[in-house]
Amino acid sequence: MLTFLGENYYLDISELERQVSYEKSVLPLTVSGETDSPEQQISVTRYDTFKSLIEVLLTEREELDESLGLHGAKDLTIPLKIAFNTLLINHILKKL
Repeated sequence: MLTFLGENYYLDISELERQVSYEKSVLPLTVSGETDSPEQQISVTRYDTFKSLIEVLLTEREELDESLGLHGAKDLTIPLKIAFNTLLINHILKKL
């Protein structure tokens, strides 16, 4: 759980999985003419992007003075702001 500006946030792993998974594979896996159940396929680009954003979010070391409220948020790094907002907009980071 992440506390940010007085709010608690968490990472929704189910939503992350939904965001990077392909719902239906265009090409089912075949072995000697028989159709097997398709394996889970993911978008590697989306996966790596979300992975990097989560890494930035979890490794930020700068202290935020919660008593300053929004004024304290102005001192946050640009990568943290981008990571936080992108994950929030894509519903991977959710308020508790």
